[in-house]
Amino acid sequence: MSKQNSVKLYKLKRILNELSQKKGRGTELISLYIPQGKPIHEIIATLREEYGTASNIKSDTTRNHVLDALTKTMQRLKLYNRIPENGLVIFCGALPTNGPGSEVVKIFELEPPKPLNIFLYRCDDHFHTDILKDMLKEEKVIGIIAIDSTEAGLGILEGNKVEVVDVITSGVGGKHRAGGQSARRFERLREMELNDYFNRVAEHAKKAFIDSYNITGIIVAGPGPTKDDFLKNGYLDYRLQKSVIAVIDTSYAGSEGVREALDKAQDVLQEYRLMEEKRLVRRLFEEIHSSKGLAVYGMQEVINALNAGAVDTVLVNDNINKVRILAKCKRCNNEVESIVSRDKSIAVEQELVSRACSKCSSMDYEVQEQDIIEYMDELAFNTGAKVEVISSATEEGKMLESLGQVAAILRYKISSKNI
Repeated sequence: MSKQNSVKLYKLKRILNELSQKKGRGTELISLYIPQGKPIHEIIATLREEYGTASNIKSDTTRNHVLDALTKTMQRLKLYNRIPENGLVIFCGALPTNGPGSEVVKIFELEPPKPLNIFLYRCDDHFHTDILKDMLKEEKVIGIIAIDSTEAGLGILEGNKVEVVDVITSGVGGKHRAGGQSARRFERLREMELNDYFNRVAEHAKKAFIDSYNITGIIVAGPGPTKDDFLKNGYLDYRLQKSVIAVIDTSYAGSEGVREALDKAQDVLQEYRLMEEKRLVRRLFEEIHSSKGLAVYGMQEVINALNAGAVDTVLVNDNINKVRILAKCKRCNNEVESIVSRDKSIAVEQELVSRACSKCSSMDYEVQEQDIIEYMDELAFNTGAKVEVISSATEEGKMLESLGQVAAILRYKISSKNI
């Protein structure tokens, strides 16, 4: 999933997370999955049949909600000439806006990130989001073994997240023998200890990489020849042995070796999102510390730079959880903007519309709420800039968080007056 637009993936994940928490009063929430190539008139015919069936629902409220949702879905489908390339997913139903009895029929249209190969219609008390969520799971998972004669670290690289899942210590003595032992006997004991250690590492690797994660490739790393001996003598399960994609020299083994292996495996892992994020954040900090000054950070500073057309790339944490609220006076079109945490948005909206317009004293507003990443993406699109969503679970994400969760690499330096 590394080359897909990170903002589109962020938006899809956010919407799916929100929809998966929605509950209907009865079996009145519609989930419709349509593969590419399915004739629209056939889908509408199926929904008309469902409309006839739903007319027999005994509960007046549930019946009306289902009929309204089916009507809205059919009306929306008529706007399409054909189904998009990857298919189309529609969620529609009556959702409460302010407690029971405040339900409003809402519709959500999503294009899957991968081709959809099934047709599905469900009317339930929840939206069926699992099919789309499964599409967002990383198909490629890389295992990392960083090994020397003292310890071994096992790591997992999944999309933009790296995790050290196990560390095994060897118990193998050093190469210098204890007093009173012959060189041959000492070497034989050491070989037995190494053999036991390698077998333990192989067993831990099997549990982690086959039983738990089902990896698609392995990187073996470490200082000196230990890693080569481990591989050459066939300790790894044959399925893992066949999955080795790179052997890398590192200065460390264990958990530090896992992280070092990632840094040194960029050619092997260049398709993975994590490597791209490391490159982007590294470039950002280079610009911050350079005399050219081609970087800004902080929400308002980045938005000002976007409006000035000076931004090349915006970097933003995936857990920023902020929204832009825009209150527009219906009489004079005067606009008031506020950027707040999502959990405070309702209170801020109410506070904004309770004030008289500063220009015409009207209190009649149109209010819009928009996810802040999607808002910045719109600003970026207008000037050909890019927005990259950085995982908050990585070291790079934490570095970006220290700058206020959002920063930008600039095309050219702008004066502090413009920021």
